[in-house]
Amino acid sequence: MKQSEVDYGDVQGLVRFGYGKMKEASYVHLRVKDGTAARAWLRNARVTSAVVMTPPPATAMQAAFTAAGLESLGVPASVLAGFSPEFLMGMAEENRARRLGDVGSNAPSQWEWGYATDVPHLMVMFFAEPGRLQSHIQDSKGSAWNTAFEEQRWLGTADLDGVEPFGFADGISQPQIDWERQRNVTRPQMDYSNVVALGEFLLGYANEYNKYTDRPLIDADSGGAGGLLAAEDAPEKKDIGRNGTYLVMRTLKQDVRSFWQFVSQQAGGNQGEAEKLAAAFVGRTRKGSPLVRPQEDPIAGIGSDPDDVWQNQFTFDKDPIGTACPFGAHVRRENPRNTDYPGRPTGLAKLLTMLGFGPRGFRDDLMSTVRLHRILRRGREYGSELSPGDALLPAPPNERERGLHFICLNANILRQFEFLQNAWTINTKFSGLTGERDPLVGNREAALERVVADNFTIQKEGGLRRRISGLPQFVTVRGGAYFFLPSLRALRYFAEAGNAQA
Repeated sequence: MKQSEVDYGDVQGLVRFGYGKMKEASYVHLRVKDGTAARAWLRNARVTSAVVMTPPPATAMQAAFTAAGLESLGVPASVLAGFSPEFLMGMAEENRARRLGDVGSNAPSQWEWGYATDVPHLMVMFFAEPGRLQSHIQDSKGSAWNTAFEEQRWLGTADLDGVEPFGFADGISQPQIDWERQRNVTRPQMDYSNVVALGEFLLGYANEYNKYTDRPLIDADSGGAGGLLAAEDAPEKKDIGRNGTYLVMRTLKQDVRSFWQFVSQQAGGNQGEAEKLAAAFVGRTRKGSPLVRPQEDPIAGIGSDPDDVWQNQFTFDKDPIGTACPFGAHVRRENPRNTDYPGRPTGLAKLLTMLGFGPRGFRDDLMSTVRLHRILRRGREYGSELSPGDALLPAPPNERERGLHFICLNANILRQFEFLQNAWTINTKFSGLTGERDPLVGNREAALERVVADNFTIQKEGGLRRRISGLPQFVTVRGGAYFFLPSLRALRYFAEAGNAQA
């Protein structure tokens, strides 16, 4: 099968860049009022591509659609049927919500957006350098905007200078996309690698299974198909999904005061001990240092920059009993940094393992290899900064909430985001533990699996451990939805879809 180069001019720039240097951002959720006007706006929308520009642009705009949004534009039902079931059913579907841990106070019925009639049709994301955001938004709207759309809500963001609301360095561990398509996924992956196949993040390319994720393919002579690229795995078809991806968004309210008050109480008011306990929950210090020591051997996909090495050149192989970084810590759950085979065997043991005879550790048997479940995070914080010291004080009246607009990109919602959330984040039996969920973002309520999972275990030498109970729920889901972030060619196809049906 012939592999083609990536056309960066067809990829929305959020996939490649993240726009971290554009400190201002705002997301607007829209409902389509007039399909004709909406398609007209899309035809003229200046959506920013992934092409490197010199100098870099000062502003950017991206657009993503829910299944209902594509339907509102007149996209044919036969095309919609080619999208993933997760995308079509949506995040708030009852069974899916339960699998994601969205029950009790996290239940979709309690959300501010994303449930019933509050599901948006599309989201337009605006990014800008300081002082440029509002003019960028006004310039981008154009004449058709007010006729085309009903503005449901604007989600503002905050620039906390690389720190998330709990006070920890954020955005420091991301997979490296194999844009050049050099990665060989057909051989056993004996060593942890931070390089991940392109098809894990963009549809239309081979993934870590060396397969192509299902997406809408149409006949070459279909209306409006002329501008689409051919499918690599089915050259006689035009590929609507190619160079697009799925965008998961969740608004997560963070109770910063409750977090720091709890760890302070557990530490008997000792600030140093409170910092250590908070770091144990996360698996990193507030400055971003991992609790396990970086290794000397390089890891593929970890750059040579000293900060990158210091923060990311590590695995948990040399911490087999969790005495440096607890088994239930957030960073272990979100990325176990394991391989296809546990323990990274060498020599004869490596050969035996490749042949299927190597021993597997109990904890390793409970976790799928991480390379099949990576996500690309693109979220932004909202609300004001609150230092750990100030968080110990009583909240003022009518304090505005703070948190994270979590955004991640993945080509397979079920195998990537949903697996990570269900099997690792909220799984009470993760890595052989019992009665625990992620200490930061896990739901504590008994309505989920009929287990009150408000415990956290700190492993110690000699098989000893410290068990902390009564963890409050620090994060509450305020809204969420699954979007499709199309290629620029697919965007033009959607803009013409209703016309073709007329």
